[in-house]
Amino acid sequence: MKKKFVLFSLMTALAVGSIALNGCKKDDPKDLTLKTLVAGDIDLNGATSPTTVPIEPVIVATFSTDIDPLTATADNITLTQDYDNANIELTFVVSKNTLTITPAASLGNGALYKLIMKGGLISTEGKFLTELSRTFTTIGTFVPAGAIAYWPFEDNSNDVVGDFSPAANGIVAITYTASRNANAGKAATFNGTTSIIEIPDGDQLMNTPDFTLSFWVKTNSAGIDHGHFVMGLGAYYGFQFEIFGAYDGAKFAIQYGYEDGTSGAEDMWFPALATDNTNGGWQGWDFAKSLTAEEMTALLKDTWLHVTYTYNGTAKKGTLYYNGEKMKSFDFNLWPDGDAKRTVTGMKYAGIEPDVVNELAFGFIQSRAGTLWDTEPWGGYDMPGANHFKGQLDDIRIFHKVLTSTEIQLMYDSEK
Repeated sequence: MKKKFVLFSLMTALAVGSIALNGCKKDDPKDLTLKTLVAGDIDLNGATSPTTVPIEPVIVATFSTDIDPLTATADNITLTQDYDNANIELTFVVSKNTLTITPAASLGNGALYKLIMKGGLISTEGKFLTELSRTFTTIGTFVPAGAIAYWPFEDNSNDVVGDFSPAANGIVAITYTASRNANAGKAATFNGTTSIIEIPDGDQLMNTPDFTLSFWVKTNSAGIDHGHFVMGLGAYYGFQFEIFGAYDGAKFAIQYGYEDGTSGAEDMWFPALATDNTNGGWQGWDFAKSLTAEEMTALLKDTWLHVTYTYNGTAKKGTLYYNGEKMKSFDFNLWPDGDAKRTVTGMKYAGIEPDVVNELAFGFIQSRAGTLWDTEPWGGYDMPGANHFKGQLDDIRIFHKVLTSTEIQLMYDSEK
């Protein structure tokens, strides 16, 4: 009897211990693990990296247990833009086991991003997250964020990101036809005689220390025996781009402001067999790619060309790119001592009415209201042989920042 009692007591003790142990296990804090990660209905936590994430994503992470809101910080959660390693500013909202992550500004189109959650993210029960990373690509072709104006010409001439749309009477003889590829949609087509698009308040587009203009252009040489005024804001009183009649070169003419409040024009002249300051060119030209007339014609005549011009106000440097490749650059710091251009502060519209009017024209060197060169056979809008642009324009973008060479190359590669 005594042995049975001892055995019963031992079994009881074991049972109580087991219950106590199991009870302790149930009270142990849960590990902090990621359960789901989504941007809308797009899974960011799957086996493959998604490629259609919107440029204004709201990212929601759900965890196995509640999160300590004080640890949801920029030190522990980062979103990095892959091509330049730029950190994207984020805001965070925690609700129990859910973390909502929102970029402070729109992301770039067609760009790869990496989201990292570090071990400093802690649960309310003191459990640390094991660091993890996920990648995704935003929807569309690659375009750096921050454009102040963008004209895609999808059956209209509206600016789809800013406030620079033309009035109805500022669009003359424009048709919208197939662009360079299916993804590019449509382009604005100009007839070479009367076609023009006029954008008001052009000075707001160019009065800036840092500037980038990017666009696609395709000339149509049929029946044309003159040059093409592709676009112009008050001609050289603002900025203009023209392609020479022989298709052996092109140029930008741009007005720049000086420290004393005055301004002056400078040409970004890029002909065939271009030279720089190391091989007989002007001292301000610090780079020039020398193309033969045949190579230049292949770029400028009857084929799509991606043109980008940047001006860096801090460096006082302008750079021209064709199809993502640097073609020519100048540095105002290399101008002669005492030259006003050594004091350049940025680009500046300097037009005076009625010579020119504060309207950016696509398809001509200035808008119709300007009187500059009205009587010149090549420069008057109403002149039958004037240098009206004949061809197509597409995806015109203006930034008040300097795109990097990497961004320009990626944009070309994505859109070509």
